[in-house]
Amino acid sequence: MKIGHEFDYFRTEVKPALESKLDEFRLLGYEKVTEQELWGYLTKKKWKKPSENIRLFKIVEEIMAVKVSEYIHYATIEAFKGTGFAFDSEEDRRQLLK
Repeated sequence: MKIGHEFDYFRTEVKPALESKLDEFRLLGYEKVTEQELWGYLTKKKWKKPSENIRLFKIVEEIMAVKVSEYIHYATIEAFKGTGFAFDSEEDRRQLLK
């Protein structure tokens, strides 16, 4: 049984790239994004189907290519998933329209 993501092995090696990307987020006003959240986005969304024999430089390249808007879009969807709000419930629709 697989535990974690295949690229978790590289996480400590790419930490400077993650920190650099988080600095970019902070410069753009997104101070609350953590390294764990960014890594979660990368492993769940960007690297959903990891390539075999990937090189370290390719992982760094993909980290540096993350756009703030992509991450925010992902985080928004994840937040909606976690609320338990369902439009198929009549009561939920009424609450929304209040």
